[in-house]
Amino acid sequence: MTSPTKASAITTLAPETLHNWIAEHRDLMVIDVRSAAEFESMHIRGSYNVPLPLLSEHTDELAARLGSRVVLVCQSGARAEQARQRLGASGIEGAYVLTGGVPGFVAAGGDVVRGKDRWDLERQVRLAAGSLVVLGMVGGKFISPKIRVLAGAIGTGLTFSAATNTCAMGKVLSAMPWNKAAKEPTRESAILQLPAPEAGIAA
Repeated sequence: MTSPTKASAITTLAPETLHNWIAEHRDLMVIDVRSAAEFESMHIRGSYNVPLPLLSEHTDELAARLGSRVVLVCQSGARAEQARQRLGASGIEGAYVLTGGVPGFVAAGGDVVRGKDRWDLERQVRLAAGSLVVLGMVGGKFISPKIRVLAGAIGTGLTFSAATNTCAMGKVLSAMPWNKAAKEPTRESAILQLPAPEAGIAA
């Protein structure tokens, strides 16, 4: 099991460990940085949804409300790692990133809340990028060679995304109507309603 005394050195947390911590009622706060729609589809019971863009905009306010043990969650770990870095710049050095994200937690037997089934954002990005590359290649062969530039642009964008650990396409897709939840979080609902640090994980 990961030792909480090494929180400043260890930045990842195994799903099994989080499952045990929750079962043992350890003092921790689970922050899900996925979009509200992804959170609505399925999330760890007791976690709080603070989408990465909102966290990025109000990092200092959020950091002031977090306890000593924070676990950041997303779909795969990429967005959670971005959140960890931002919180680290605001003085929260002991945040963990859940390995494998929510799917990993489910596989470990963790308790989740399920809602409306929809594709997660990262899967949508893969579909959109793949479709645009195919369109560029096919269009370049049958319509105009210039259309192949589209495939190159997507490849360049994906390379930049990997190098910078950001995703412009993900941001665009998150704004699409099908990726909107019934109730989108605001600064007040996502941050100011977080419990006091000593309150730990939600019931």
